[in-house]
Amino acid sequence: MADHEQKKEPLSIAIIGGGIIGLMTALGFLHRNIGKVTIYERASAWPDIGAAFAFTGIARECMQRLDPAILSALSKVAQRNPHDKVRYWDGFHPKSKEEAQDPEKSVLFEIEEKNMAYWACLRGVFHAEMARLLPEDIVRFGKRLVAYEDGEDQKVALRFEDGEVEEADIVIACDGVHSTARKVLLGADHPAANARYSRKAVYRALVSMPAAIDALGTEKAHVQIAHCGPDAHIVSFPVNNAQIYNVFLFTHDSNEWTHGHTMTVPSSKEEILSAVENWGPHIKELASLFPEQLSKYAIFDQADHPLPYYAAGRVALAGDAAHASSPFHGAGACMGVEDALVLAELLEKVQSGSAYEERKKNIELALKTYSDVRIERSQWLVKSSREMGDLYEWRYEDIGGDGVKCKAEWERRSRVIWDFDVQGMVDQAIEAYDRAVVKV
Repeated sequence: MADHEQKKEPLSIAIIGGGIIGLMTALGFLHRNIGKVTIYERASAWPDIGAAFAFTGIARECMQRLDPAILSALSKVAQRNPHDKVRYWDGFHPKSKEEAQDPEKSVLFEIEEKNMAYWACLRGVFHAEMARLLPEDIVRFGKRLVAYEDGEDQKVALRFEDGEVEEADIVIACDGVHSTARKVLLGADHPAANARYSRKAVYRALVSMPAAIDALGTEKAHVQIAHCGPDAHIVSFPVNNAQIYNVFLFTHDSNEWTHGHTMTVPSSKEEILSAVENWGPHIKELASLFPEQLSKYAIFDQADHPLPYYAAGRVALAGDAAHASSPFHGAGACMGVEDALVLAELLEKVQSGSAYEERKKNIELALKTYSDVRIERSQWLVKSSREMGDLYEWRYEDIGGDGVKCKAEWERRSRVIWDFDVQGMVDQAIEAYDRAVVKV
C-alpha cells in the first residue's frame, strides 16, 4: 500500500464505558470524523439512571466545542436556576419553618449564580438524549473489559469477560470510579489503582414539588440551594422543568467502608432521620419525604492517592477513571467534559497529520500530552472537592459554621473552576503536541 493511501486509513478508537463522558467523547470524535469509533459498554442495555447532576458554564462551552448537538441535547432537559444568586442556608439552628425561610436569619452566605451558571438535569434523561445522537452500529453491549495488551503490535488488544478479543489503534477508558483500565495501566498493586472511600456517603430522593414547597417554602423549593450543618449537608434543586424536586443528603462517616468496592448498600428512612434529628423542623420534614427503604451510596475518590499519569502508550483514562472526585464542588463530571475536548482536539491532529507508520508514535505523544495538560487541574479539583465537603459540614479547620469565612473559602476555591480559559487549554495541548512531534 502506498504511503498516501496508508495515510487515509482511519484510526480505530475503542471507548471503554458508555456513561456520560464515554458518550460525550465518542460524539466529539464523530463530529470531527476522527476514525472508526466503537463504544464497549459492560451493561446489556443503556441503564436508566435517575440521579441528578449539573454542568457549569465552562463545561457547556466545552460541550459546544466538542459537538454543538451535545449542548442542544442538554438544553432540552436541563433546569436553569431562575435566580441570580445561590444561597447556602443554616439547616441546623432555625427553630421554626418561618425562621428557616427568612434570609436575614438563616442564610449563611450567597454567591452569584452567573459564575458557575449550573444547568441541572437527570443523568438518565441527558444520557438518553445523547445516545440518540449515536450511529446505530457504534455500541457493543455486554462487553466487560478484563485486561488489555499494548505492546509492539500494530493494535492494542482488548480482552473481555466473554472471551472475545478486540483490537484498536487507541483506547480511551471512561469506565468509571472503579476502572478496570486504571488497574491495568498502573498495575493492580499501585496505590492509585483503586479509588478509596472518602468518608462521605449520600442518600438520594426525588420528591414531589408540592411536598418540597410545604417543607421549604415556595421560593426555596424553586431554586438550587444548600443547607449546611454539623456532619451533614443537603443539596437540592428542581429538575424536569420543576416537576420534581431532587434532594441529596450527604453525611460524614467516621468508619471505614466494609463493603469492598460495592458503592451501594441498603438503608432506610430511619438512618436519614437520625442524621438530622437535631436540625431545624424544615430539614426534618424534608428528610421525612425520603422513601422508607432506600440506598446509601458511598463516595469514592482519588484524593488520598492521585494518579501519577492518565495515559501510557496508546491507552488513556478520562473522567472518573482518571480523577474520581467527590461531588462537593459540583464539577467532577465537568472535568470529564474538559478531558473529552482535549482528547478530541489532539486526536484530530493525529488523524490529519500522521502517515500510517508514524501513528503509533504520534498517538502515544498525543495521549501523553493530554495527560500532562489535564492532570494538575483535575487533581486539584479532587482534593479541593473533598475539603469542600468538610466545609459544608462545619468540619473545616477554624471555619465551622461562620458564614463569612465559608463564603470566602468557597469563592477562593470555586474561582479556579469558573475563571478558566478553555481556548488556552486547547492551545496549550496543541502547542505541546506539536513540539513533541518535532522533537522525536
